[in-house]
Amino acid sequence: MLFWIIVIALVALVAYIRLAPIDTARWHVQAEGQKMGKTQGTNSYVWRAPVEGDGAETLAQLDRVILQTPRTEVVAGSLAEGQVTYVTRTKLMGYPDFTTIGVYGDAPRYVEVYGRSRFGRSDLGVNAKRVNGWLDQIEAR
Repeated sequence: MLFWIIVIALVALVAYIRLAPIDTARWHVQAEGQKMGKTQGTNSYVWRAPVEGDGAETLAQLDRVILQTPRTEVVAGSLAEGQVTYVTRTKLMGYPDFTTIGVYGDAPRYVEVYGRSRFGRSDLGVNAKRVNGWLDQIEAR
């Protein structure tokens, strides 16, 4: 009997992780602070860099690379708005990681990539690895 209770609890947990609704107001946001460069948190990663002009081309490049990532889709925003949020799910369990890209500020104007995990206390560097991989792909072009 205990075995089946544990199995049911695990199935319910996996179902919740995969099916939990996405609160776009919580995830479709800019990172706090204004520090340029890379900032690693316990379950987040932020990359900011000054951008020339309006930054639309930089966002478009990021968008193209991000949308090529398996299990990734747009959950809020658009390039026209200047801010887009994506969810990328892990292959096995479907854990959602959210990434928001945007162009912000006036002097200086900067592009930001803000990746973070929804569940857990640590992302084990997954968001940093993903964001840096995207940036490497853009630099290689």
